[in-house]
Amino acid sequence: MKFKVLVLFLLMVPSLMLSQDKKSKGDVYFYGYQYEKAIEEYRKEMAKGPLTNRQLLNLADSYFKVGSYSDASELYMEVNKNDTIMSVHQFNKLLQSLSKSMKGERIESFLRSKSSLLSKELLENAEFNYKLLKEHGAPDNTVVKNLSVNTPQADFSPAFYKNKILFSSSRPLKSKEVYEPSGESYLDIFEATVDKNGNLSNATVFNKIPDSKFHKSTPYYSSKLNRFFYILSNTEEGDLAFDDNGKNALAVGMLYDSGQFRFLLKDLSTSFYYPFFDENTDRLYFAANFDDSFGGTDLYYVMTNNGQIMSAPINLGPRINSPGNEIAPYIYNNSLYFSSDVFYGLGGMDVYKANILGDNSYSIPVNIGEGINSKNDDFGFIIKENEGNEFVGFFASNRSGGKGGDDLYGFKMNKLPGLKTFILKGSVVNLSSKTGISKAQVLLLNNTGEVLKEVYSSEDGSFSAEIPWEEQITVKATKESFSIFSKTYSEKEMEEVQKSAYDIGLVLLDDLVEEVEGKRVLKLRKFYFDKNKSEVTASVATELKKVIEAVASFPDLRLRIETHTNSKGSNAFNKKLSQQRSDAIKNYLLKNGLSSENILEAIGYGEEKIINNCTNGVYCLDFLHKQNERTLIEVLNR
Repeated sequence: MKFKVLVLFLLMVPSLMLSQDKKSKGDVYFYGYQYEKAIEEYRKEMAKGPLTNRQLLNLADSYFKVGSYSDASELYMEVNKNDTIMSVHQFNKLLQSLSKSMKGERIESFLRSKSSLLSKELLENAEFNYKLLKEHGAPDNTVVKNLSVNTPQADFSPAFYKNKILFSSSRPLKSKEVYEPSGESYLDIFEATVDKNGNLSNATVFNKIPDSKFHKSTPYYSSKLNRFFYILSNTEEGDLAFDDNGKNALAVGMLYDSGQFRFLLKDLSTSFYYPFFDENTDRLYFAANFDDSFGGTDLYYVMTNNGQIMSAPINLGPRINSPGNEIAPYIYNNSLYFSSDVFYGLGGMDVYKANILGDNSYSIPVNIGEGINSKNDDFGFIIKENEGNEFVGFFASNRSGGKGGDDLYGFKMNKLPGLKTFILKGSVVNLSSKTGISKAQVLLLNNTGEVLKEVYSSEDGSFSAEIPWEEQITVKATKESFSIFSKTYSEKEMEEVQKSAYDIGLVLLDDLVEEVEGKRVLKLRKFYFDKNKSEVTASVATELKKVIEAVASFPDLRLRIETHTNSKGSNAFNKKLSQQRSDAIKNYLLKNGLSSENILEAIGYGEEKIINNCTNGVYCLDFLHKQNERTLIEVLNR
């Protein structure tokens, strides 16, 4: 039987959950991990009468464990319709079952029906990875090889240790008893030598970590601290320690180079898995199933000082954690690698990669694709750069063709795994008030104008968008009554703009217009033509550039130009002069980016619409005559 991750070596519950109220043989077998017998008994009980929804879920879980995914999906769907006892973790199993039973088309339909109940991060992650695997999911030509140190037992959780590899194994040892749920030995830590081709040999028990009769597993060595982090069974005076429900959990311990041991994370009712120490941030990452879990096991970190814990556990959040199980965190080159059995993967546990962003958040986790990942469980991924700009690494998998349940695999590649993506995070801001604009549309388009991503800003104006890498990207943003933003970036420019917050400034149309003479006109400083002239001077052009900028921001603007003179001179001359001035403004605007669709009319009124008493024959001072010399650019849009 395959050594099933997160069922046997992670749950570590040797009792049969004595606190459960067992009402049938089916329940007894189910809580004892004997799923095939549980299925047989539950079927007998169904022939005599209906099962409770809890028992139906147990039966569905049993079908899932033995690989009868079609049967599992039908039962999960039935319980989901009849009751609300299904956990988010079982919701993930439902979607996994649909995927594994070749009913993938039902997943998207089901997700749409539940979209109001699911986090936006989960829906975005699913949509992104479905598209990614469909369009970019071909094998990456990474050659992986099963390693000679594998045994018929479980071998997993590789870790770099100087010029060697540490790993976990359930291979039989005289010092270890058999762990009943798996039928194999309690886990121990081994070391193996690595040659230049990535082959492992000479696997022996790692003797730098003190011996234990029980589980001792998933090591991580910090070269900065020269200390080992690993998990081990909770014990008291040499025997397993149990909580009030009869559960034995796993703790995280740290071994000093002096040989001194210290528990770092310990709780009789909570198991901690896969410690990883990030030497750049002094954070200790791990997997656990706390009350704030988004599904099964989630990824967390604690702040440390020289390895000593200085904070409460912090959940990595819904961008990383899902309704499934997340385990085996590993950080390399500012990217977080981890494994998850979330429903949108290739099957079982898959390795994902997320970029660590500057604001302590993460990009969408990307399935690193076939090669490393398979239809089975793939987990415990580690990688480093070797000589010659080559990357080497190891992981564990229970894929077909192995020697046992979980086997160790090695690989080499010329570039880091995972699809390169373009990430844009920032805010849409009102340029006048400097406040965020909510519900603004932000589009990412490729070089042919195809929309690759559409998002809307939140209440504070913030937004984020991520797409597979393109040769060129155009960013567009707009909202009704606001200007349109559009800017195109080359690959080199894309590298730069995604390094920091990307703020998009929009202008509210109402901020550009004012009420004058009962009309909505563009806000311009009052400008004057030379006496009896209609040429566009530099001072006039300065204000007309504001019109050009307004139309660039609002391409659909419809304008009407009207020009007025004072009453000096004849009516006919003034009429002709004002029309010439309106035409000169129109021609200047047309030559500088506006189209005839923007300018619907250009009229010269001469002295027909004097706004004071300075009409023909009335003596007025020059500044009063100047009041009648004016140009209005009326906005006809409503």
